[in-house]
Amino acid sequence: MKYILPTYRKSIVGLSLFLSIAVTFNSCDESISKKETVQIEEHPNWLILEPETAIKNNTALEWNFELKHSGLYVVQLVRDGIHEDLDTLVSIKIDNDSIREPLLKSYVINKTSNPQTVSEFKKTIDFKEAKSHTISIASNTPFAKIRVVPHFKNQINSGKHETEWLAMHNSPEKQAALQWFNEAKYGMFIHWGLYSQAGGIWKDVRIEESPHPGPHVAEWLMSTFQLSREEYKELAKTFNPDASFAQNIAKLAKDAGMKYVVITSKHHDGFALFDSASSEYNIVDATPYKKDAIKELYDACLEQGLDFGVYYSHGNDWMDGTDGNSLRIKKRNDSLGIYAHMTGKNYWDPSPNTYESYFENKAYPQISELLALMPKLKLIWFDGDGNINEEQSFRFYKLVYDINPSVLVNRRVGFGFGDYEDAGDNKIPSVKEVLEKQWETCGTTNGSWGFKSYDDNWKSTTEILYYFIDIASKGGNYLLNIGPDGNGDVPIASANILREVGDWLQINGDAIYGSTGWKILNEGQKEALSNETTHRGKKQFDRSFSNQEFWFTAKENKVFAISLVPIESTITIKSLDENAGKIKNVRILGSNEKPMWKQTKNGLEISVKDLISSKNGYVVEATLE
Repeated sequence: MKYILPTYRKSIVGLSLFLSIAVTFNSCDESISKKETVQIEEHPNWLILEPETAIKNNTALEWNFELKHSGLYVVQLVRDGIHEDLDTLVSIKIDNDSIREPLLKSYVINKTSNPQTVSEFKKTIDFKEAKSHTISIASNTPFAKIRVVPHFKNQINSGKHETEWLAMHNSPEKQAALQWFNEAKYGMFIHWGLYSQAGGIWKDVRIEESPHPGPHVAEWLMSTFQLSREEYKELAKTFNPDASFAQNIAKLAKDAGMKYVVITSKHHDGFALFDSASSEYNIVDATPYKKDAIKELYDACLEQGLDFGVYYSHGNDWMDGTDGNSLRIKKRNDSLGIYAHMTGKNYWDPSPNTYESYFENKAYPQISELLALMPKLKLIWFDGDGNINEEQSFRFYKLVYDINPSVLVNRRVGFGFGDYEDAGDNKIPSVKEVLEKQWETCGTTNGSWGFKSYDDNWKSTTEILYYFIDIASKGGNYLLNIGPDGNGDVPIASANILREVGDWLQINGDAIYGSTGWKILNEGQKEALSNETTHRGKKQFDRSFSNQEFWFTAKENKVFAISLVPIESTITIKSLDENAGKIKNVRILGSNEKPMWKQTKNGLEISVKDLISSKNGYVVEATLE
């Protein structure tokens, strides 16, 4: 497999900016034409645009610039002096995207010498490509400059480790692992830990009602309630799951048709579900269970013929990761007038060590421990990379490779060093989004990752299948989550959903495992899109389906057309018309009946007799010559 450098990797140092001005200034009798390179004063990846370098057309100014790094950016307007919020709307146009917002006082910089007010627009700009762009502004309000700054999620790689990273990523071991990943397609995600005992409730208060800000998913209990480290540690004294939890979960994953399992070996709370020599805050040393839960589940999965991976929160550790340098970063960013992302860092009761010592004494050693513990480990799913720097991200990647080059590393290791991408929590990318690497979507069966005792907003089997086949049609993997309770038991509703999906895969798995997207993704419907964990909130799934809707996957010379409604006596698949290539055989997966069919300019027309399919639909397999 040849690696294509994706658009989201940012391997070129700095942001090269060339301004070409060719606009007439109508308020006077002269024509101005300038060409000059802008010097970036605050940061090499910032775009600084000053009025003096543009051409004024009444109140409009325009610049053209070459962007070397794609990704998400924020736009800021800087005014000399200290100003309060201004209701006057300012219009900015970047290519075909527009911003029209009032000027709010987001930050004040240079307070002691030359104070300036920074107004940051709420709307972000997603530059899909690193190429020439145009920005213009229409405003009667005087300003010192416009700044276009990378969004905090837009980690820009310096390129220092590019050659070494590519050599590892393109190694035979990594490419073989990526081939396995593509063939697997469907995995189980497990969020389980001390927080599972609480079920989203602390001292009779539901997590949504906490007086502190934070995500309302159950595994964020310590952060959202801002529990002290000592108080949270008390949960370890009662964590004593059922001894059969590993066998039960592995059997469920097998029944569900999943090919791999990924569990939280250490979530943001810092508690390890494995026996760790680097920290006594682990399931063997700190709980009455006294056994290595990760090793138990690893062994149980291998016995079931399942592959195994671990989630590891490397960037966030509320027990030993101090404040993740968040207060220092916030002080620096406030002085620069840019956003500091504080979510996920323990600033209410930080450990007394340094962030760097946390990496050296806990995070790096624990990754080594996990790799030594499980020689057949398939992947490490890193998380919490917000304040990690490029050197630390690369070290995690290289550490994994040096110990076991066959272990995959996900995107969230940071700075583009992952072997594969994830689209985001419960996020399904649109057709327009460019994902050059192999990718997956991780999703929930309700509105929380960890066990939440009162969250009964379960997604139906049909809804899960809808997301699953849309992801598969786009070439992705689906990592579907369960949240066992403190005893290790999976909620019955969640388990039933997984088993029903497994029943569907028992019949139709050929259309999923090892498949890729076809040249046409679907016909007859809008694509499935979701944006984040609670994307539909309390709202129930209300999507209906018809016999004219199909999703497509492909494998070798076969095309699979997937329907989510029961089969009818006559089927027409328009995308498999004569232009799709000559079809030599057609069958309905799971059926021994040989259907009557013909391929015309109008599509593939199929007739079946007395065939009853699942309520969750059927799959047509068309073999091309």
